[in-house]
Amino acid sequence: MTGTRGRPRSEDARRAILHTALELCERDGYQDLTIKAIADGAGVGRQTVYRWWPDKASILIEALIGLADEYAALRDSDQSVDVLVAVERLLTATFELAQQVTGQALVGLMADAQRDRALSERLQDTVIGPRRATLRALLQRGVDAGKLTPAVPLDLVVDFVFGAMWYRLLSQHAPVNTALAKDVTSSVASMLAPRDLDLTERNRSETSCDDTR
Repeated sequence: MTGTRGRPRSEDARRAILHTALELCERDGYQDLTIKAIADGAGVGRQTVYRWWPDKASILIEALIGLADEYAALRDSDQSVDVLVAVERLLTATFELAQQVTGQALVGLMADAQRDRALSERLQDTVIGPRRATLRALLQRGVDAGKLTPAVPLDLVVDFVFGAMWYRLLSQHAPVNTALAKDVTSSVASMLAPRDLDLTERNRSETSCDDTR
């Protein structure tokens, strides 16, 4: 949550602070990120930063929220695109950002959130929840269009998708990248593939005919 006291903030300074915070966090890690480093990197004074945000967590959360406005692929905005293509685009953008820009911020914030209930709720409400909602809405659109079937509960599928990202971010055993986005999308397609009832009935009929011969 940003502060409301003081002079109206310069949009250029605000963006510089948010981008600098993400860049420094990714480079130096969440624990080593300081308000002084953010202020110096953005070319503003520390009091300017504190006038608008109470701590580095608030800066990073606002920066993460703002990415949805900068990257159209993070939003389900084009209803004409095939749902699985849209899912892969969403995951590609999300995973590439996590690999290059947001990973350290996400992991650091999530670690702090384990001891801070208020921070946990803010993360869920502003960053994690909206990302989950976007993916779930895409999957629901596929179900409504008959291109997917909820053979697996959609909330569980969403857990599977983002669980793969979080596990790799935390364990660092493999990259969170375009290849993962493609593999996860293929797995989602398999889990939610609609059954061809006509083909099923045809195969069942052919099996019955073979049994009577």
